[in-house]
Amino acid sequence: MSELVRLVIPTAPPPQVAAASRQRNLAVDGIRLGVLDNSKGNADHLLKFIVEGVKAQIKVTSVVSLRKPSPSLPAEKALLDELAQNTDCVISAMAD
Repeated sequence: MSELVRLVIPTAPPPQVAAASRQRNLAVDGIRLGVLDNSKGNADHLLKFIVEGVKAQIKVTSVVSLRKPSPSLPAEKALLDELAQNTDCVISAMAD
């Protein structure tokens, strides 16, 4: 006997985001990859696997890896500024 299954998927309208103020051109010789660890348990291991996967797909010229002091607080402006200035792309992950 088949039963009817009704799925309800609530969705909200996408948040409004500011347009990028400038577009970054990636270097021909590779990208500068940023890593933001939120300091939760095992996030460093997860990020290591992700970085290895990215390196297997595209050329990475440098990796800047930074860690937040606390998982419950947002990243400080200085940390985000450093990533913005020294990287082309940032990966962030959390794990437990």
